Amino acid sequence: MNAPLSIEQLLPELDHTHLDWLEEEAIFILRETVAAFERPALLFSGGKDSCVVLRLAEKAFKTKIGDGEYKGRLPFPLLHVDTGHNFPEVIEFRDQRVAQMGERLVVGHLEDSIKRGTVRLSHPLESRNGHQTVALLEAIEEHRFDVLMGGARRDEEKARAKERIFSHRDSFGQWQPKEQRPELWTLFNTRIKPGEHMRAFPISNWTELDVWLYIARENIPLPSLYFAHSREVIRRKGLLVPLTEVTPPEADESVETAEVRFRTVGDMTCTCPVESPAANAVDIVAETLRVTVSERGATRMDDRTSDASMERRKKEGYF
Repeated sequence: MNAPLSIEQLLPELDHTHLDWLEEEAIFILRETVAAFERPALLFSGGKDSCVVLRLAEKAFKTKIGDGEYKGRLPFPLLHVDTGHNFPEVIEFRDQRVAQMGERLVVGHLEDSIKRGTVRLSHPLESRNGHQTVALLEAIEEHRFDVLMGGARRDEEKARAKERIFSHRDSFGQWQPKEQRPELWTLFNTRIKPGEHMRAFPISNWTELDVWLYIARENIPLPSLYFAHSREVIRRKGLLVPLTEVTPPEADESVETAEVRFRTVGDMTCTCPVESPAANAVDIVAETLRVTVSERGATRMDDRTSDASMERRKKEGYF
């Protein structure tokens, strides 16, 4: 019989050549974006995908001075929409990472949109995830951004699967799926009219496995909740809902403590962890090789409202 192999023994046998191809493509897209637009910004939430895009941006525009260390400034600011219901660990990591890099961070606060009356909640504990669109579009208008670079990937969800690398948004910030521009031979039509803008997705062709392989290879820092930890959760409709002040248990529900990690990070009201003992990126690669449900399908309550919930939000201007 063959002796079992540990994941540490298996990983060196994995061919990482495709990561070099994906990295090269992403850096090309980032440089094309900055060359084609006047006021770009990079969406940075502190999530794993935006951390990968941030590392790619460092490689594209900075000078490497050491292992994971780069000298220089990015030719654009970082942008984050804070719903007020973000996980504290993620906000702490975001601020720490930006301070370490010495970059400029622009934060659009949903609380400000609520005070202005442009967002109205039906009740205090309503999910704010969908309302991010308003705060995002207001930040774009205030700072006159003409392109936003983000970490969306085609393998996440079927609406994102059919979105182009350069995604045109009209003067209302809306996406029209049937009016997307062709991207033959890596030629991109980046022309926009006044008031319109683009979204660019450098890692659109990456998978969740690619992301974790790259994180492991590049030793990219991430918020602690991406790795196994003990957390109080509530089992609800097949998901593990984290116990927070905005996601309290209902009358017939009980709270338990489980060893979990987050596959994706978003608003506390709609993001759920999965049970996992994976304590580092290598362990997560091993887990990802075995999963059969996408990260959003396994963890996001907002995507379960309907089969077209993501596409509807994107048409309205969502990330």
